[in-house]
Amino acid sequence: MSKTKTATKKAPTKSAKATTPAVQIKKDAKGRFWIVPKDGGAEQGPFDTKKHALDAKAGAPADGKKESKPAKAKKEPKAKKVGALDAAAQVLAASKEPLNCKAMIEAMAKKGLWTSPGGKTPHATLYSAIIREIALKGKESRFVKKDRGQFAANA
Repeated sequence: MSKTKTATKKAPTKSAKATTPAVQIKKDAKGRFWIVPKDGGAEQGPFDTKKHALDAKAGAPADGKKESKPAKAKKEPKAKKVGALDAAAQVLAASKEPLNCKAMIEAMAKKGLWTSPGGKTPHATLYSAIIREIALKGKESRFVKKDRGQFAANA
């Protein structure tokens, strides 16, 4: 090492002196950091950043690399919930005759496809969503309006 600069360091408390060896962190001319024991022991380093050197001083591995944590167990992905429109499309595809929205909501609940998250009028929300899909997608829509309040699957 050529030219060295001593990093500023706070004076350790008495309890810290008893638990950790007295070391200094020095920076060489190339900008690398070294851990140098005050009692003349072997130097550790070089470290790219002062943070790496401080981590090593605190007890991390001396090679400057962080310890690898054990791999976390991956959670199994939950089955994706089916939305009201998707469930309604499934119910209408299985039905041979047009249904109104109240009947679709009841059929979805019976089959366990979808239940209302606590709304008072899920049938009105479903009706609005079906009408909106028909208006946006036109002939590409999954639904066809057969009669007033009656919908069927688009074949």
